[in-house]
Amino acid sequence: MAMEFKDRLDAIWNRISSREFLENKGVANEVRYYVFDYEACDELIMRQKIKDLLARNNPETDGFQIVEYDIYKLILSILEERGYVDKCIRFEKEKGREYLYNAISKLLRLTTDNNLIVNRIMENTPENSVVFLTGIGKVYPFVRAHNVLNNLHQVFDKVPVIMFYPGNWNGQSLSLFGTISDGNYYRAFPLIQ
Repeated sequence: MAMEFKDRLDAIWNRISSREFLENKGVANEVRYYVFDYEACDELIMRQKIKDLLARNNPETDGFQIVEYDIYKLILSILEERGYVDKCIRFEKEKGREYLYNAISKLLRLTTDNNLIVNRIMENTPENSVVFLTGIGKVYPFVRAHNVLNNLHQVFDKVPVIMFYPGNWNGQSLSLFGTISDGNYYRAFPLIQ
């Protein structure tokens, strides 16, 4: 029987702070990618839980540091650094959403080995971290969850990565908000069953 949402939330700290989790025991020769799925209507509760976990984490005594990457904020910072925000607004007004989507995809290099999102995560994640990926629902349709995980796992395997996903994940496919097929992804494990 599946755990209730509140019980799953309460189990996160014990899971991520366990030696088994931090030392990658029980997941032989597998990438350390996990998904914590939840109903989109619980987004605000999930955000608060993540804030609470970040506040609770003391790297010196816990032996690990939680590093959160809100994919939406990450993309905005890249767009701002490159002076692209005003262009994006203009592109959408003048040329439509599809053009904007393609322009952002090219700028972020989403389909290349030099993916700017992946590079930013790799460059800014210290050893002994647990990475939280958030903001997945906020970036749809510009960035898809399975693309982030696929691109990231090809080059980044030094720490556990947890994607907090507003939708359903059945161990093989992702469904954003429980209604939009977000693609197949087979290599992650459920954080909490």
